[in-house]
Amino acid sequence: MSRATHCLAASCDDYRRLAERRLPRFLFDYIDGGAGDEHTLAANCRDFQRVHLRQRVLCDVESPDTRCELIGQAVSMPLALAPLGMAGLYARRGEAQAARAAAAVGVPFSLSTVGICSLAEVQAASGKNAWFQLYMLRDREAVQGLLQQALANGCDTLLFTVDLPVAGIRRRDIRNGMLDPGWRGKLAKASQLARRPGWLLDVGVRGKPHHFGSLTDQVVADPNDLRAFKAWLDAQFDPCVTWDDIRWLRQQWPGKLVLKGILEPDDALQSLDCGADGIVLSNHGGRQLDGVASSIRQLPAVAEALDGRLPILLDGGIRSGTDVVKALALGAQGVMIGRPWAWALAAGGEAAVAQLLAGLQCELAVAMALCGVKSLAAIDGSLLVPDQRG
Repeated sequence: MSRATHCLAASCDDYRRLAERRLPRFLFDYIDGGAGDEHTLAANCRDFQRVHLRQRVLCDVESPDTRCELIGQAVSMPLALAPLGMAGLYARRGEAQAARAAAAVGVPFSLSTVGICSLAEVQAASGKNAWFQLYMLRDREAVQGLLQQALANGCDTLLFTVDLPVAGIRRRDIRNGMLDPGWRGKLAKASQLARRPGWLLDVGVRGKPHHFGSLTDQVVADPNDLRAFKAWLDAQFDPCVTWDDIRWLRQQWPGKLVLKGILEPDDALQSLDCGADGIVLSNHGGRQLDGVASSIRQLPAVAEALDGRLPILLDGGIRSGTDVVKALALGAQGVMIGRPWAWALAAGGEAAVAQLLAGLQCELAVAMALCGVKSLAAIDGSLLVPDQRG
C-alpha cells in the first residue's frame, strides 16, 4: 500500500501502515505501543487466533442481522469506540471527526477525559450523546465537576477506568523522547515533527487549540500548555482508590456506570456488588501491566462468574468482524475497539473511520452467515470448536 489512500484499506493492518506514515513517530508509538516488552499487547491479538469457529453449511442465513442493544442503547452492531487519550492529535479535531463517523454508522463513541475536544464539541459535531470516560482524581471536587459537566452535555453513560492507579512503563515513549521535558526530548520531538510536514500544518497548526477540552474548567494551569495540563493530571492519579470509592461514585452518578479495566472474576463480582451497570473486560490494551493474560483468554471465566447478571464489553485485540463473533461466542455482549479507529482516523479522518466501521460490520455479517447463524442471539459456545469452549 505504498501509494494507496485510505480508500483502498481493507484491514486494520492497512490503516496502521497508513497511520505510521502520517503521524510523527512519538504520536504513532503512543497509539501503537504497550507496556514493558509488549508481551500482553501481542497476546491480545494472538489469542484471538487460537479461538476456532465451526463452519456450518446449508443453513438459511439470508440477511444476517447485526443490530442489538448495548448498555441500553440501540446500535447497528455490538461494538463501541473505546476512549483514547489525545485522539485530537491523530487528526484535526479528531474526537469530533470520529464521533461523527460513529454516529453515521450507528455505534457509540466514548470520549476520554484527556481527549483534545470537549464533550460539548463532540456532542455538537455528532448530534449524538457520547459516552464519557473518567479516572478517579485526588481532587474529588474536580471529579464531581466533570460528572456535572457530562450530565449537562447529555451524557448518560460513564466509563470509569479502574486499572490505572499508576501509569504503566511504556518504553517506546521513553525511547522517542515523548516523556523527556528536557532539551534532548524537545530536540527528538522536533526532529520527528519535521519529517511530517503534512501533519504539522493540518493538525499541529490548523487543529488548535491542543488542550484537554473537558478539563479546562478543572485545571488552574494555562489550558494552552499541554505539558502543564499533563503534569496536573499525572499528579491527580490516585493510587489509594478502593471499592469504597466506586460506591461513592455510584451515589454521585445517576446514569449508567460501566467499570473499565476489569480482568479477574472476583473483581467482576465486586463490580456487580457496587452497582455497576456493566464492565469492560480489559488490560488497557496491554499498556499497563505487561505479562497479564489477554482479554479474550480471561473472558470465559469472567462470563461464567457473572452468569449473565452484568453486560460484558471486551476490549483488546479486536481486529475484525470475525473477532467480534468469537468474543460473543465466549460470553461477551459486545466489544470495544481502540487502536483500529485511531489508525483509521490518522489515515483519513472521519471518512476512514466510517469506512473501517462499515468494513467491520460487513465482516461480522459474513462471519455469522458462514457459521450458520443470522441473529446475534444465536451466537454462543456451540459455534466454537469444542476445545475452545471456556
